[in-house]
Amino acid sequence: MSREEPRARYGRYAGGPDPLAPPLDLSEALDAVSDGVMSGYSPERSMREFLRRGGRDQTGLDELAGRVQRRRCELLERNHLGGTLGEVAELLEEALLAERGQLARDTQMDPMDRTLREMTIENLPDSPAAAVGELADYDWASSDAREAYRRIQDLLGAEALESRFAGMKKALENATDADRAAVSEMLTDLTELLDKHSRGQDTPEDFERFMDKHSDSFPEQPADIDELIDVLARRAAAAQRMMRSMTAEQREELMALSQQAFGSPELMEQLGRLDGLLQSLRPGEDWDGSAEFEGEQGLGLSEGAAAMAELGDLDRLAEQLARGSEGSPLSELDLEAVARHLGRDAAVSLRTLARLEQSMRESGYLSRRPDGDLRLSPAALRKLGGSLLRDAARRLSGRTGARETRISGAAGEQTGSSRGWQFGDVESWDVPRTVTNAVSRVAAEGGDPGGGIRLLPDDIEVRETESRTQAAVALLVDTSFSMAMEGRWVPMKRTALALHHLVSTRFRQDTLQLISFGRFAQTRTVEELLSLDAEYEMGTNLHHALLLAGRFFRKHPSMQPVLLIVTDGEPTAHLLGSGDPWFGYPPAPETIRTTVDELDRVVRFGAQTTFFRLGDDPGLGRFLDALARRVGGTVVAPDVDDLGAAVVGRFLHTRRGRPGSGDVWSAGGRWAG
Repeated sequence: MSREEPRARYGRYAGGPDPLAPPLDLSEALDAVSDGVMSGYSPERSMREFLRRGGRDQTGLDELAGRVQRRRCELLERNHLGGTLGEVAELLEEALLAERGQLARDTQMDPMDRTLREMTIENLPDSPAAAVGELADYDWASSDAREAYRRIQDLLGAEALESRFAGMKKALENATDADRAAVSEMLTDLTELLDKHSRGQDTPEDFERFMDKHSDSFPEQPADIDELIDVLARRAAAAQRMMRSMTAEQREELMALSQQAFGSPELMEQLGRLDGLLQSLRPGEDWDGSAEFEGEQGLGLSEGAAAMAELGDLDRLAEQLARGSEGSPLSELDLEAVARHLGRDAAVSLRTLARLEQSMRESGYLSRRPDGDLRLSPAALRKLGGSLLRDAARRLSGRTGARETRISGAAGEQTGSSRGWQFGDVESWDVPRTVTNAVSRVAAEGGDPGGGIRLLPDDIEVRETESRTQAAVALLVDTSFSMAMEGRWVPMKRTALALHHLVSTRFRQDTLQLISFGRFAQTRTVEELLSLDAEYEMGTNLHHALLLAGRFFRKHPSMQPVLLIVTDGEPTAHLLGSGDPWFGYPPAPETIRTTVDELDRVVRFGAQTTFFRLGDDPGLGRFLDALARRVGGTVVAPDVDDLGAAVVGRFLHTRRGRPGSGDVWSAGGRWAG
């Protein structure tokens, strides 16, 4: 006896998230959310905007919603609902033509009988429905004509059933009386089951017995009576909407013709009772809607109902996509409906968006503060800061005449010697000596280095560097309203985050203070600066910002002070002795004098000063040039997109302590003012 080999079936994965799908890259989504936050939007809204727009290689909700609307317009503009009426008219003409031919050829027929028959078919009303009704009792002389008329009756019955039961039209091709009786019995049993359910008297066993008997009529194979009702109610509601979408004349014609379905009005009476039960059980379905079809391709009764069902699905998808843009979880969207109506690629795009949304929420990039407000988490700030810093490095290395820029945190120039590693060291490893130490240790312990070695902390040696002075860095950023109006708000914040990341990860011995100045100046954490929204207030109070910078330098007397000032306007405000700001435009002499005096006091700490001029205001250019000459500083005038690279480059230049070494940001550099 041979053993049967086990069988395996393969097909498209239809479960949850694809286990073989590549991991999601959240960097683009994080950048988009971060840009939104920097522009003053909440993280939640910023994420919604990204999901709505999509990414470089990712379709967004707006595009999917557009496809829904284009598919909807295609259905309405290509089709009309007179297909069944047209098919009935053609079959009727075929029957009458065959009957006329038979009457002309049959020489044995009684002349009076022939005359009566000819009078009947020649005096039929113009309405196909009325003509079909009058011919209900006509005794056809032609077998071909009789068959064509029977096809009219079968067509009407099959179309009426197909509009409510998928696949019924094909199943009833060349239907026999037994087939029609089986359909009638199914409808009777279904009506009784739904009636019991509406009274709360049905049981699961009732549903199982019904499906055992009539499962062939339900290709959807519903799991319980609620699924059965959902399927039937959607199709029945679509059939009613299709009828309401017809013209009054078409509707009257079709209703009259339907009474001839299978040669009697019994089918339509059963369907009418069924529709009434379904409407009472699912009143939330759209039973009263309609649509305007304007095309040339005729749809039959069942095709029209299917088109209306698709329109209903598309409307639901459009509503779901709109809710997704407004904040509802994308996991609630009907992916099967998307695949069915927009294609599998659209479903894949939507599933990816849902994964992005879920991953962003679960990644730890967004954190909820005690007051309930969502903020970018420290992990998100580190990741974004690293990305901005890498971008600044690329821009630096890409400048004409600039040498390759390596942003490293080494403590100074290498001396050529090495020493054992200690906790907290950031110097580069001396790899040859480290490996040699490990090999020697293994051999001394009696082991075989050829079989592999494991490095231990005691093996590690680092390359010694010359000691370097620690720096106290004050970054002063203009937050007056002109910065937002001229598109400099987000680049300013990105610059601050890039410098913050550089100092906190590569120059940990240094200290950074962020100071914003508008009408007032204020020290800020990087989180506070990133979430700062632009407000319409008059004033560029550089005087107040310099006061805060001087206070910062006094707190760190042993560190080398570095002063970096980003602005797009001349000072128009200063602090009075009372602590209140005074504003005047154009800049008042008192404001200029007070600002210059405070800069002189700050520079007495020995601060290396760089001004970053944004925009092309000649007055600002002359003012900053004069300040730079006064304090021995530098003016840099980068494009707004290069601001981050400019600030990072100047910071690195000051930390190297080699003025005039050819740095692109120095006085002779390409972007210098």
